[in-house]
Amino acid sequence: MKLIIQIPCYNEAESLPATLRDLPRTVPGFSEVEWLVINDGSSDDTAEVARKCGVDHLVGFTKNQGLAKAFLAGLDGCIRLGADVIVNTDADNQYVAADIPALVAPILAGKADMVIGVRPINKIASFSLLKKLLQKLGSAVVRLVSKTDIPDAPSGFRAISREAALRINVFNEYTYTLETIIQAGQKNIAICSVPVGVNGVMRPSRLVKSIPSYIRRSILTICRIFVVYKAFRFFMSLGVLFSSLGMLVGLRYLYYYLTAGGAGHVQSLILTAILLGVGFQTMLTAFLADLLAVNRRLLEDVQYRVRVLEHPNRDGVPLRQQSDLIRGDLDSTK
Repeated sequence: MKLIIQIPCYNEAESLPATLRDLPRTVPGFSEVEWLVINDGSSDDTAEVARKCGVDHLVGFTKNQGLAKAFLAGLDGCIRLGADVIVNTDADNQYVAADIPALVAPILAGKADMVIGVRPINKIASFSLLKKLLQKLGSAVVRLVSKTDIPDAPSGFRAISREAALRINVFNEYTYTLETIIQAGQKNIAICSVPVGVNGVMRPSRLVKSIPSYIRRSILTICRIFVVYKAFRFFMSLGVLFSSLGMLVGLRYLYYYLTAGGAGHVQSLILTAILLGVGFQTMLTAFLADLLAVNRRLLEDVQYRVRVLEHPNRDGVPLRQQSDLIRGDLDSTK
């Protein structure tokens, strides 16, 4: 069994040595433990520092692509290198590396394919009250959409099995944390959480440049989650809302038409027509979005099968879960 610990990095030359110093080289249940750094177009000496600190693998971009793409590049690299389990952690040494055995334990026990490290949010002094509330709000939205029970969805400290890594896609360019949990719920990937500790703050967060920016990005991320993963419900709800408002305004017009002999209130009739028209069009959009969602799921299934064939395990054959899905197709070609 091989474990690869991946670390997305952007200009982390100062903080990376402390992070790597705490990472384990042996973890119970694994015969190999390797480190992989994703250099996301850093303008400092991140890559050179990583090499000097003994990192086994270095992948990355010549230009900064953002955390989400760096995370996916790391998963792809780990899969190609034959990882059976992947642990993702931050380069600022936020998470206690000694908790990695607890993080991978549910995967080794066959109880989960994705494990999220839950931070003690209420006890983190560096988090403002507003940030704590937004963390909880984001987690609540993710639980609602994904039908999971993860209490700390924004946590980047997580373990992922090879099987789950082959299935994951991220469309959001800002962060991967919320979307990967939602995909786990949507794709019936077994997911759970374990409590983990945190270290002191080494530097300001790169994702939270300011509270207004964090609020704006969080709201946009949450809205995009609903649009992408609950498209039918999102657009149908809007359609029903507009149609209901149109009917209420229309009833108001009818009331004055019947009681005032039809004089005036033509504006209400025009507004009714507009609202009902918008509501009807939005409902049609809901059905179109649902068809697109079905098409996306079919494409993701094709992508998964291609990944399985491109990246067999180290014995040259797909993993047990993968082979069950493609065995029929392979047998039919004999």
